[in-house]
Amino acid sequence: MTYLLRDESLIGWWENFFVEYCSNDIETVALEYPKKRSLMVDYWLIDRVDHEMAELLLAEPQKMIFNAEFALNNIDVAIDKQIKLHFRVYNLPDTNRIAIRYLRAEHLGKFIAVEGLVKKVTEVRPKLKKAVFICQRCGAENIVEQDEEFLKEPTQCINCERSSSFKLSTSMSTFIDSQKVEIQESPEGLRGGAQPERISIFIEDDLVGDVAPGDRVIVNGILFAKQRRRGVQRLTSFDKVIQAISIEKQEQAFEEVEITEEDEKKILEVSKLPDIYERMRDSIAPTIYGLETEKDALVLQLFGGVPKVMPDGTRIRGDIHLLLVGDPGTAKSQILSYISKLAPRSIYASGKATSAAGLTAAAVRDEFGEGHWTLEAGALVLADMGIACIDEIDKMSEQDRSALHQAMEQQEISVAKAGINATLKSRCAILAAANPKLGRFDEFIPIHEQINMPPALLSRFDLIFSLIDRPNRERDSELALHILRTHKAGEVKEHRARIKDSKYTEEEERRLLERVTPTFDPEFLRKYIAYAKRNIFPVMDDEAIERIKDYYVSLRASSEESIPFTPRQLEAFVRLAEASARVRLSDRVTIEDAERAINIIEKYLRRVGIDRETGRIDIDTIATGMSRTQQDRLRNVMNIIKDLCHESPDGTANIEDILREGETRGIDRDKIKEAIDKLRRSGQIYEPRHGHYKPTEE
Repeated sequence: MTYLLRDESLIGWWENFFVEYCSNDIETVALEYPKKRSLMVDYWLIDRVDHEMAELLLAEPQKMIFNAEFALNNIDVAIDKQIKLHFRVYNLPDTNRIAIRYLRAEHLGKFIAVEGLVKKVTEVRPKLKKAVFICQRCGAENIVEQDEEFLKEPTQCINCERSSSFKLSTSMSTFIDSQKVEIQESPEGLRGGAQPERISIFIEDDLVGDVAPGDRVIVNGILFAKQRRRGVQRLTSFDKVIQAISIEKQEQAFEEVEITEEDEKKILEVSKLPDIYERMRDSIAPTIYGLETEKDALVLQLFGGVPKVMPDGTRIRGDIHLLLVGDPGTAKSQILSYISKLAPRSIYASGKATSAAGLTAAAVRDEFGEGHWTLEAGALVLADMGIACIDEIDKMSEQDRSALHQAMEQQEISVAKAGINATLKSRCAILAAANPKLGRFDEFIPIHEQINMPPALLSRFDLIFSLIDRPNRERDSELALHILRTHKAGEVKEHRARIKDSKYTEEEERRLLERVTPTFDPEFLRKYIAYAKRNIFPVMDDEAIERIKDYYVSLRASSEESIPFTPRQLEAFVRLAEASARVRLSDRVTIEDAERAINIIEKYLRRVGIDRETGRIDIDTIATGMSRTQQDRLRNVMNIIKDLCHESPDGTANIEDILREGETRGIDRDKIKEAIDKLRRSGQIYEPRHGHYKPTEE
């Protein structure tokens, strides 16, 4: 095979190219050998030197790369002749960057680039490159180069020239590392309802072990056809596989969003507008009426705060988690769907149809891993550096929801399945929606009792908004008018598109659509967010720090009985203030940003974090599921039961005695019954006989 690929004229050209343009790079790689074993060359450098050679590299990559590596390992610059370097090309032209679903037979054997998410990765395995077979008859060593998937044996011995039996000597043979990776199309590039397509990538030597499930990569490689088999029979249909030449990891936030100089100019102009926040809000789901505070929060979630890595290795998340709870028909799912289409790198999942493995990672045993277990990335891993929209989060099973705890705070997913121990990154913001158990949201019942979610998980959300559908004549009139006008605008648009001689003018259509057209179109907004996340890392002013500190301290000091805030909410203030600064592309978090964060968090807490008995903000209603008042009452009733049990001859407390004693201590009769019921359900007391109670633990 090698003699067919070898071309002296190409070797000569490559030798000149390396000496003239890459000598410094070769020396650098050679000095770091064997840690570095590849010379990375930008395609556009080759194109500048000789356009025809660059074209030939794309059309006949196997031949060109073989001759380039031969030349590379024969020039004097390589210091040590024992050093064998690989020649790897990256940054291919856009014409050769092809979506996985559009790979066709015409691309076979061509140098192409595919972009996607790493879905599965096998373990690193040794692969035979140069096999040494020992002749069983005369003991001669027969060397066979292995350039295919299946093992090639010698047909006859080079010494005795007989077709004798051969034994493979693994100790004398040469092996290289190999790994198989599966990548799938990025979800943001898919048409509605389309299944993301996948392709297997074979990577070798120094490329192995560098990618993990969830990584976004551009694979530059040669497309091959791999024979399919059914048992021992070989089929005429083939599988597409790529032999990787180089892999580019997209480390930067939203690197796949291309921003031109013209886009950048427009982004910077827009950022200086005085009403930038209102315009951003109006660009979020304009067909949905109202929800100004929620839309403000969604804008800040899209931009996010600044993630920080401390000197001790601790990582503080910058992503803002948001939960929408509310009545049916309040457009929760519509908001989630809109955000999932708007945000770069977003994944949409529905709670009822999602398992823990589907959210985090699954250990799978299939043909891809050839019988071995491989790790498959789930929705939160695929949404890394983006937004994961989870609808009907309350419908998920308890076991599946528990997978969210680590993903939300540490932004990592630890997997210990089928002997695989791995930690995957899930640096994504979570936007979730939940429905109340009783159908409608009741402001007077603690939030954890209304939705099927534990308080520990609820407390991890930075913002929780209750969407309540209350009858209000004026608001209902405006809402109905908005919905009906939206429908009319859509009807006129369709009428004009389908009917040749439509009676509606273009001006009428434009006027009707104006109210449901976002201020910034989604494409521009996506670029604006990507630009902000890539380039803007705001720092808090002393005034902003002072304002947040004063608010936090004064609110905690004003309430001695309950805890209105915890340090977790303090971090939420910081994240929201940083996101507010990012919206206007500012490197400073000012006192105005701090005020905006305080305003949003206060509105959220006044809706769902209020102790209804005292009217004060009490974060315990969310964090523990019970306000401080309720906790004190439970403790009081428990003490009453214990005291009465000690005094009673049969060691139990009669319900009437408990009620009488509770009333003397100023506790309402109904509240005592409620407390007894809660203590019984939590297993702290039991009822040995009707109307008599006893503590479980004495």
